[in-house]
Amino acid sequence: MTYPKELWEDTLLENPAYPFQLFQNRCPSVQPGESILYLHWHEHFEFLAMQKGSAVFHIDSRPYVVQAGDVLLIPGGSLHVGYSLAEGDVHYDCVVVNASLFNDWLHDPLHAQFVAPYLEGRNQFPVKLSDRDESAAGCMPLLHDIIGELAAKPPAYPLVVKSRLHLLFTLLARAYMPKTDEWKPETDYFPNRERFKELIRTVEASFSQKLTVEQAAGQVNLNPYYFCKLFKRLTGRTFIEYVNICRVKEAKRLLDSTQDSVTEIAAKVGCENPNYFTKLYKKYMGVTPSQTRKGRG
Repeated sequence: MTYPKELWEDTLLENPAYPFQLFQNRCPSVQPGESILYLHWHEHFEFLAMQKGSAVFHIDSRPYVVQAGDVLLIPGGSLHVGYSLAEGDVHYDCVVVNASLFNDWLHDPLHAQFVAPYLEGRNQFPVKLSDRDESAAGCMPLLHDIIGELAAKPPAYPLVVKSRLHLLFTLLARAYMPKTDEWKPETDYFPNRERFKELIRTVEASFSQKLTVEQAAGQVNLNPYYFCKLFKRLTGRTFIEYVNICRVKEAKRLLDSTQDSVTEIAAKVGCENPNYFTKLYKKYMGVTPSQTRKGRG
């Protein structure tokens, strides 16, 4: 389902290499029926954990009543809005996750079998996880650990959160996978999946190769428009974003492990203009290439 562009929220995540973020929402002294979440949609998944008070959240027009301790899993692309149900404080935490978190696992057949159907929209998790008896029992402590790590930000917390999110999605997939087609291949749903994987391998290995959207679409025998839609469904990124992130990751590796100049590294990852490369690197890494190199010493 496609919703109006004016309701789209461009939820910017701080670090593209770790595409998740915590938003802690605190609404003091609200009245019954007062809005606590404006109507919007975004491309990211969202875990909403109710901490205090009671509310009703409408997700794709369906109402879900939540109390403290309840958790909602809002699918990417879903229109959602929230209202208080009682007078008092309402506190809830949202963990927003982009599907690109799972890009490291694109070539893993178990990931394709268990997790990809949910990322690509073929299967859906229940929205209100706490409605299910024991199915999500092992998932709830993981989510609370994730919120704690994101709130406190101890050393290396992104690595801890990343690993827990991988485990959380896997356990959810295990708990809610339809029993009838547990091992049924899904090749018809995603045309040319193997060609997409081969294209991604090429992008990840040939950093200096200049590949336009039209050329990439030709490699998987699709028109550019349909290619862009499928590529984003598969990776959580546009094709250009994916290429740029691969280049920046390789640039960071070269900055950390070689004595090559920034200009030389820029050329090696396919950026002939050093100024553009510096802007691109800072966009995705949060620091300039020179700052990365200074930090190494």
